[in-house]
Amino acid sequence: QVQLVESGGGLVQTGGSLRLSCAASGRTFSGIHMGWFRQALGKEREFVAAISFNRISTSYADSVKGRFAISRDNAKNTVYLQMNSLKPEDTAVYYCAAGPSITAVPAAYSYWGQGTQVTVSS
Repeated sequence: QVQLVESGGGLVQTGGSLRLSCAASGRTFSGIHMGWFRQALGKEREFVAAISFNRISTSYADSVKGRFAISRDNAKNTVYLQMNSLKPEDTAVYYCAAGPSITAVPAAYSYWGQGTQVTVSS
């Protein structure tokens, strides 16, 4: 079992920045891949970014490439999502997830956090 707790969401103006954190507990964090997803009101959950357990591989949705950066600190059992140049369309609940592969498919992830709200005002 892996427990995930997100933090760092909030209200920010267009062009601003936020850093989300996801603290993991339970089984060995360093051996699992991590992802960030988001879900806007009335829309399906969508992939944002993912990182391999050894930090060698990362993947991003086209909509966030060049603006968002995923990273992890295995010593702190934490994964981060640095979000820059935020836009109103980035408004959503952001979830972190843990799973056996680095993929954009939500169903491939075994564990999910409760989510943190990010709101970008225009």
